[in-house]
Amino acid sequence: MKVLEPNQFDENEIVAELLDGSGAVLLKNVFDKAMIAEAHELLVRETDKDVDTGSHFNQSGADARLQRRVWFTEMMALSPIFAEMLEHPFIQKSMRAFLGTEFVLGGFCASRIMPGFGGQEPHIDYPYWDFYRSQTFPTRTNSSFPLNAQAVILIDPFTEENGATALAPGSQKSLRYPGEGDGFYDKCVRLTGNPGDVVLFYGAAWHCAMPNKSDAGRIGILVEFLPKFVKPIEDMWTDLDPDFRKNASPIIRQLLGFDYPWPSTPPHPPIAVT
Repeated sequence: MKVLEPNQFDENEIVAELLDGSGAVLLKNVFDKAMIAEAHELLVRETDKDVDTGSHFNQSGADARLQRRVWFTEMMALSPIFAEMLEHPFIQKSMRAFLGTEFVLGGFCASRIMPGFGGQEPHIDYPYWDFYRSQTFPTRTNSSFPLNAQAVILIDPFTEENGATALAPGSQKSLRYPGEGDGFYDKCVRLTGNPGDVVLFYGAAWHCAMPNKSDAGRIGILVEFLPKFVKPIEDMWTDLDPDFRKNASPIIRQLLGFDYPWPSTPPHPPIAVT
């Protein structure tokens, strides 16, 4: 995984690494300590308050309390800092170069992985995540042009002990779902970093969260970006506060597809496209 300090930022270098290199880039020290501390306090409080009801649990069953999530509309209501994170120039410039200038938000949530979490199976991300059913995709679908990018904003340290994401370098180049014979755990690297760092990776690369063997939780903000024409995985409109919609910045409007005209009623196009 390529590591870039703030003074080394280059969106073209990032695009090359995501497509043709390891598939992941670590951007160091993107967010300052004060912003990260505020985010940490808010997210710990939010994921602790509803333990009895399970409203932030990501799965059913015995391990449900070990993976807790706070979703987009909840985070936007918690604090404006989460929208500010989305708007950071390093993230915006990288995604414009990778997915096109009108890219959209596919999903956005905070994930708190608790001690004892057992990890995930290696996988690839939406819209590729069911690529094991390749017959449902267009013929010759391949990874030479991206339909996905992921960002992880590190709120806690990501270490091997607490289950930092594992990723198989270069696996994004051959678009397919990982299988048992691929030796994922023998070839993977860990996406470790410090609070305030951001990991960008191509979701076609094989990856998974690993077991948290530490005695503390691990919080990351998980962001999915998509080209403008791919339907987002997460419904971010239904429960969005009307005032937030009204006062959204141009970047947030773009990310939520507010200005994207399709689907529409005929005749087409409904607006002048230049």
